[in-house]
Amino acid sequence: MRLRQIFVIGLALSLLGIGVPAWAQDDPKNCDDLMAADTPAYVVCRWMATPEEAADIARFWLDNDGEHLQEAGPLDPIVIDCTEPGNVCPTGEDGDGDGQPRDPGDPDVEDAEDGGTPECKEGESCYVNPAGLSQAEIAQAEKTAAGQAVQAAAKENLRIWINAELTGAWKDGKLDAAVRKLAALAVQPGVAGIRFTTQLGFDQTFKTADEIDTFVAETSTALRKLAPGKKLAVHTVVPVLGCGADEACKAEMTKKHPLSVPDRVGAWLSKGQIDQLALDSGLLATEYATWKIDAPTAQRNQWIQVRARAWDAYGQIASEDAGFAATGASKLTSEQATQAINDRIAVPLQTDAAETVTLWSRWKDERGQVSRTFGEKWATNATWDQLKKLTSVRPRLATVYDPANPEVDPATDMRNLAEVFGQVYVHAGA
Repeated sequence: MRLRQIFVIGLALSLLGIGVPAWAQDDPKNCDDLMAADTPAYVVCRWMATPEEAADIARFWLDNDGEHLQEAGPLDPIVIDCTEPGNVCPTGEDGDGDGQPRDPGDPDVEDAEDGGTPECKEGESCYVNPAGLSQAEIAQAEKTAAGQAVQAAAKENLRIWINAELTGAWKDGKLDAAVRKLAALAVQPGVAGIRFTTQLGFDQTFKTADEIDTFVAETSTALRKLAPGKKLAVHTVVPVLGCGADEACKAEMTKKHPLSVPDRVGAWLSKGQIDQLALDSGLLATEYATWKIDAPTAQRNQWIQVRARAWDAYGQIASEDAGFAATGASKLTSEQATQAINDRIAVPLQTDAAETVTLWSRWKDERGQVSRTFGEKWATNATWDQLKKLTSVRPRLATVYDPANPEVDPATDMRNLAEVFGQVYVHAGA
């Protein structure tokens, strides 16, 4: 029923902004003026539904206790009659099971509820765990600080990502060992995926774009082998996206950051090497002043460019922001926090470019100074109070947690983080 509701609402929203060409120059939803002069004719820029239109749609479906949603109802199930001529219903050796009926809740194999595996016949190779990871490797990973943090996050029903930096291991020829450690962490309950690098192409780690592409390809292949079924993610900065249609800005940003090329970044998604791309917003407030592009305009430009490239057709796009935290604790007033939430959280989500927003809520720099969004030892403040109010988008909000530098302890920290965030990136080191 819920899937049906989401489908119906999504279809209605899509009719407002997808597939409707903005040919008319006087169309209030036309944003073609923000596209570069060399943009292909088939790329059309159009604003999505206005807040008023979105409210009308929500009201239509939710009024009278969701009368219209109930009327929509679920689709009729597809039923196959195995007794009809021509229909084949595999069982036993021909199917995925053993052909034996079981009651609801019964394990598929004996001792499966205790982590057991099917009994092996003599001379037969049995499936034990992903890619041959040993029980010792998994047990060792569970005992690490990151493993304990993962378990604490799972108890709070947070969606978990393992966060690591594998560029050093790759350059040192130690990628396989590093990947095994991450895979052993990733098999724990609640872990959705692994983010294996940050600021890719923006920092000075690599010298050429081909070197970056090789790193992504080889690391992705190794992780998919050792951690099958887990999502893979990278974080980067693509400064040229904030320029919009300003050619001088684009030329300078391309020259200044030659490895952060949109086409190459998009290829990681289209080739299936990653499943999530996180774009940082750290440069939006300062980098474009020369061209009189302020932070809101730079952010708008970035997300319009992302949407025009249809990256979300290949994977999930995330916005990443560290601007809510400050040394010691956030100093924002309630009004300032509300405005920051609108600019840095609402805008990426409302533009239908980013599906999630990752906020850095706490970190320690090399001098030992701690920056926080909340107060010390989880003392409340205006920023944290305002973030707690975002219950409707909580599943779309994520943060980064370093178990090597906890605020109190993993259990306490995760309990507090779960009041604001639905997802957490647990840092696991290199």
